[in-house]
Amino acid sequence: MQFRLELQISAAEGAIVRVLGMIERRGFTAHAIHAERNGDGSWQLQMLVDGQRPGHTLALQLGKVYDCLAVAVTAQAEVAGAPVA
Repeated sequence: MQFRLELQISAAEGAIVRVLGMIERRGFTAHAIHAERNGDGSWQLQMLVDGQRPGHTLALQLGKVYDCLAVAVTAQAEVAGAPVA
């Protein structure tokens, strides 16, 4: 199943790598990533991922990452090439 992730993460060194690592270690595969800096220096990430596990469990696990300030997960229709932004 595909999920759309909306994340806000701090601008700390390695924060994006930690978030991506958590996503992969939990059995999800990233298909598209869009990142922008917010006015406060934090990152706003939009990602399209897929995996066999429920999306809400991924959101709970990402919420435990120190640099992750906010997480939202939405189930997506499985459409090839679905845009992220």
